[in-house]
Amino acid sequence: MEQLKHIEAIEKRLWSAADTLRANSNYASNEYFLPVMGLIFLRHAYSRFLGVKDEIETNLPKRGGKKRALTKEDFSQKSAIFLRSEAQFDYLVALTDSDDRAKAIIEAMEAIEGDYDNLRGVLPKSEYQELDNAVLGQLLRTLNPDELKRVSGDVFGRIYEYFLTQFADQKAHDGGEFFTPISLVSLIANVLEPQGGTVLDPACGSGGMFVQSARFVDRQHESPTEKLTFRGLEKNATTIRLAKMNLAVHGLEGDIQKAITYYEDPHELLGKADFVMANPPFNVDEIDADKVKNDPRLPFGLPGVNKKEKVSNGNYIWISYFYSYIGEAGRAGFVMSSQASSAGRDEAKVRQKLIETGDVDLMIAVRSNFFYTRTVPCELWFLNRGKPEAHRSKVLMIDARNIFRKVTRKIYNFSPEQEQNLLAMVWLYRGQADKYLNLVAGYCRRILDEGAGYFIAQNDNGDPIEPLPSFINSLDTLRNALQAFLNTLSKDAAHADVLKEIDEAMPVFKSDVRAFRKTVAKQQSVWKKQKTGNGQLKKAVHRLAPLAESSRNLVKQTDLLYKFAYRLIETCENECDARDSDAWVNREIARARKAADQARQLAVEHLKQVRYFLRQARWLTERFPNAKLRDVEGLVKLVDRAEIEVNDWSLTPGRYVGVAPEEEDENFDFEETLRKIHMELEDLNAEAVQLAATIKKNFEELGI
Repeated sequence: MEQLKHIEAIEKRLWSAADTLRANSNYASNEYFLPVMGLIFLRHAYSRFLGVKDEIETNLPKRGGKKRALTKEDFSQKSAIFLRSEAQFDYLVALTDSDDRAKAIIEAMEAIEGDYDNLRGVLPKSEYQELDNAVLGQLLRTLNPDELKRVSGDVFGRIYEYFLTQFADQKAHDGGEFFTPISLVSLIANVLEPQGGTVLDPACGSGGMFVQSARFVDRQHESPTEKLTFRGLEKNATTIRLAKMNLAVHGLEGDIQKAITYYEDPHELLGKADFVMANPPFNVDEIDADKVKNDPRLPFGLPGVNKKEKVSNGNYIWISYFYSYIGEAGRAGFVMSSQASSAGRDEAKVRQKLIETGDVDLMIAVRSNFFYTRTVPCELWFLNRGKPEAHRSKVLMIDARNIFRKVTRKIYNFSPEQEQNLLAMVWLYRGQADKYLNLVAGYCRRILDEGAGYFIAQNDNGDPIEPLPSFINSLDTLRNALQAFLNTLSKDAAHADVLKEIDEAMPVFKSDVRAFRKTVAKQQSVWKKQKTGNGQLKKAVHRLAPLAESSRNLVKQTDLLYKFAYRLIETCENECDARDSDAWVNREIARARKAADQARQLAVEHLKQVRYFLRQARWLTERFPNAKLRDVEGLVKLVDRAEIEVNDWSLTPGRYVGVAPEEEDENFDFEETLRKIHMELEDLNAEAVQLAATIKKNFEELGI
């Protein structure tokens, strides 16, 4: 079962329901977000508890024929939290309006804190007293939908992160700066590859860097709790609570200290961290120069001091700190303002010294609108003290500003495949061609899987579905719903032309579908003997191209058949007076039309994925035809130190890679473009409604 395939839809629905409750109450986002996050924590803890409870009970030792009681140690070994009966989510959901839900939730939180010292004083408690009893009941039920009772894995961990994202977008806490977009954090973690050791985040926010590091280890089929030690610094006490809850909700623990990193170093990890990951505040200009001037974490000196005896810009304070924390073979990856990579004067001197160490590994430029709280572009810096000798005088420059996908009108991120394609360049740089080839091979397999999925796949519950047969059957059902009325019409009535188009198009469509199915089966058979050398994979990509083109034609035919069916309905209603006829069963026809549209969307989704994964495979093989890193105009270049020196020691990728040649997009998708425009319009309409409500509320408060 693909547990997370449609998790985005579930996340959005849960958020919409929870946000609606807030909108219909007297609470502001900053009053609402912590108790909501606390309940998501409880719900996820309960999911993990149930997920391992049966296995633990089965293996419990017996004494005198009786099994001993469950203990928190049993659950800790399974990266889960032991929950007393009063802390279990089903108990809280079952409470009635006559019960004091706030009191019950507080007791649940206290029970967990009583068993876990690392969560003592962290979980929200008094905040629930501010929420209406009925609202709490609705919120508990909202976070307990039936479909999430059947899933396993880290679904609620992802929901926790999604809610953090949404609250960050609303600036519900600390101006939203507590949250770094998962897209960027994931890329940093996967470039650093934290396989084991101490991970330090000196500006840890809600702990996303730790979570993504753990996911990297988990994908290697290792235990994150055994392989990684997490250490963090954070100045905001509420943010520390969010971070500790975020770790706990993923079955992790970490030592997160309250500190102002500029002046404090409670972990004393100078030169000892294996990995440093961070997204620090950009362009801070209020750091006391006198307090930090002798700090051992500044091996390259102060970057510049203004007339007020403040550090002119804190970016290079952070960069120096990150560098000083990593050990002899340590790596650092962090987000930084795009201004920093080419900053002049004293900052340039610090940058020069850093580059001269040979430890600057690679730079990735990211376009604007990746953050929820600021629109500025940024760059990802990567340092590596264990850098191979052959690369010590070089820096890999990647300009990813043209690589993105639109999430909303205001927010962009990397798709999973875009992230993998960026990582592929890093793998080639490191001589890991096998990873690159595995990625290309994976795309080829996805082309075939998605093609086969057109005929049989799985739904969210793991049940088999047949997108294509379902679509054809839905059209037959719709035709049957119309037939009684069509029988009342003369053969040359207004509907005749549309009916003729349907009758001519359907046999062609079915014939093309049979050919497509035959091609998929043939290519699957060929793939069983496929070799994964570079030359063989390039031939495979070329061999699969016609399959992708066929899928494109089937998308057009699928959409056209549905449009014909819809046009037939409109013609009957508008030109044949269908609504005045007893033979026209409007409700049945409307239901059948909706089912046909849903079946069309499902079939088209699989077909479009065939072309999508071919584009990913081509993107890689056309840019790196020999499975070796090479300079690609406007994208990537391996730059030596002499060239960097000539360019004022700049680390701005765009300065070196040049501008990508303009390409005609032969894969331009008109309907997808319209969909994105429609999405932007929806965002604008939503903003307009929200603004109107705010204005109305302000007028009411003013008595106008």
